[in-house]
Amino acid sequence: MESLGDLLKAWPSGQDMLRLAQQKQEELMQDPLVIALREKYPNLTDYAIKVNLNRVHQYVTEYRNCSHCPGLDNCPNDFKGHYTLLQSEEINGETHLIDRKVGCKKLRASQHEELVRNRIRSFYIDDKALKRQYSADEILGKDLERAKVVGSLLKYIDRTKAEGLSHKGLFLAGDFGVGKTYLMCYALQELAKSGYSGVIVYMPDFVEDLKVLMHEPAKLKETVDLMKETDLLVFDDIGAENLNPWVRDHVLGAILNYRMDRKPTFYTSNYRLDNLESHFSFTNKDGEEHHKGRRLMNRVAPYVDELVITGSNKRGEV
Repeated sequence: MESLGDLLKAWPSGQDMLRLAQQKQEELMQDPLVIALREKYPNLTDYAIKVNLNRVHQYVTEYRNCSHCPGLDNCPNDFKGHYTLLQSEEINGETHLIDRKVGCKKLRASQHEELVRNRIRSFYIDDKALKRQYSADEILGKDLERAKVVGSLLKYIDRTKAEGLSHKGLFLAGDFGVGKTYLMCYALQELAKSGYSGVIVYMPDFVEDLKVLMHEPAKLKETVDLMKETDLLVFDDIGAENLNPWVRDHVLGAILNYRMDRKPTFYTSNYRLDNLESHFSFTNKDGEEHHKGRRLMNRVAPYVDELVITGSNKRGEV
């Protein structure tokens, strides 16, 4: 924004400059914003405005900019997302005009959205799924076949907001592309608005990376601790990973053992809950281990409600 001082420097010198300065001052005095300011502060004298003419000019200009806001990214004000607010104060018997910068609604909304996003961590999930804006109407209307499941999910979200975290999560089962991850991202985003932290993990890639983290104990502990402590943990596409005994028993088992009576864990899967145990029982190293599969399943099944999602494959839709 061009300041009043910059305008004055560009004007001619001598009498012409004084005349133009006086004209600018008179225009500001007649501006509806300045008239309203003087009505709010009756003690605001002509002299007080004159000695603070640059502040008054900035106040008026930034208000006009905000009235025709071009968007936060293109904000023309001195400090992006802020406008000047004026108030009059009596100090030692003299009237002073005080200015301060105030964040606009768009800036506050952007900061709130950033705060919400920062509450959610993702591992191997496309950030677009978490950054997009969702609405209940959108997820209900996108596929009426899954309306019952969406209703149950919305009730879970409302109950958590009203009553706090339950130790019980949700298990979303369904075919490829019916929107399981989409619905869990919506739930994470909605609950993040209420202050809950969340982590969503794409299981096939996570399990492969764990084999590398075996050799980085500090990083492995940091990752496992994060998944233990987060308010909401989502294991996305569980059942699609290639398990080995160490991942199953010492990583997944440890995380779920810690969370099962503390915080809710959520799952999306192409498997139904009843069929997941056979997946946990088989590893690419030791083959069938039914006892260990049942042990892990005992940390999953009692702590979720299963929702089966039907409908068409949404992948590739615009």
